[in-house]
Amino acid sequence: MGKNTALLLIDFINSMDFEGGEDLLENTKEIVPDVKKLKQEAKEQDVPVIYVNDNFGLWQDHVDDLIKDVKQGIGRPVIEELEPRKDEYFILKPKHSGFYGTQLDILLQQLEVEQLIIAGIAGDICVLFTANDAYMRGYDLWVPENTSASEVSEDNRNALRIIERSLRAELASTRDYSVEAYVEGRQQ
Repeated sequence: MGKNTALLLIDFINSMDFEGGEDLLENTKEIVPDVKKLKQEAKEQDVPVIYVNDNFGLWQDHVDDLIKDVKQGIGRPVIEELEPRKDEYFILKPKHSGFYGTQLDILLQQLEVEQLIIAGIAGDICVLFTANDAYMRGYDLWVPENTSASEVSEDNRNALRIIERSLRAELASTRDYSVEAYVEGRQQ
């Protein structure tokens, strides 16, 4: 029997209306098909899907209102492809890490999660910081190299190298490694 696993989707609900947002959008569009497939495979394996997303300073908005607001930006195509479903979790974060100032760790403990799959944007900021905080809390990590993007591709690659080397995360592509194999703790 494998370890309890959760899939974290970091900051995909994003207007991308900021300096560098167009570059991030272009790089994110490249990974969306792989992220959708990863999400579907996680659901097939009964792995909880948890969106961990910036609140964009909208402290009083409900999740549906936040999604509606950010859909007004250039990130709309990504949001429409990866929009959360009612059976998925959604946690708002005030800073870069999904753990900082959020109830994420409490939720993971209640779900008895021991290992995480992390996909998201930006790989060199929010994915890196969330992975770091997950590692510091003792979670095993898989950060598929084909499911994170940053404004600058080289920055994303550098972040993934840090995640692999310093956080001992698995980086195997979703094309080479499956959610089922990760949950069961075996290599493909």
